[in-house]
Amino acid sequence: QIELVESGGGLVQAGASLNLSCLASGRTFGSVAMGWFRQAPGKEREFVAGITWNGRDTDYANYAWGRFTMSRDNAKNTVYLQMNSLKPEDTAVYICAADRRAFRAVIPTTQDLFGYWGQGTQVTVSS
Repeated sequence: QIELVESGGGLVQAGASLNLSCLASGRTFGSVAMGWFRQAPGKEREFVAGITWNGRDTDYANYAWGRFTMSRDNAKNTVYLQMNSLKPEDTAVYICAADRRAFRAVIPTTQDLFGYWGQGTQVTVSS
């Protein structure tokens, strides 16, 4: 069982940066891939970024490449999402998720592969 708590969201102007954190509880954190998703009002939840259980590989949605960086610190049971050059269209609730399977060889990018979800943190980008 893994519980996830996100933090770091807020209201910023376009072009600003935010660093989101997701603190996990549970001894299996270091063995599972992690992901960030986001959901804007009236829209489907979408994949933002993912990272392997050991932190060696990351993957991003097309809109996130070059602007967002995902990382993890297994000693601190925490994953991060550094977001730069934010745009108004990045406004959404950002949600952390943990893979339902340990030691997956590839980065999961679809919601069905994740078994644990946080409540999310609101990110609002004004123009």
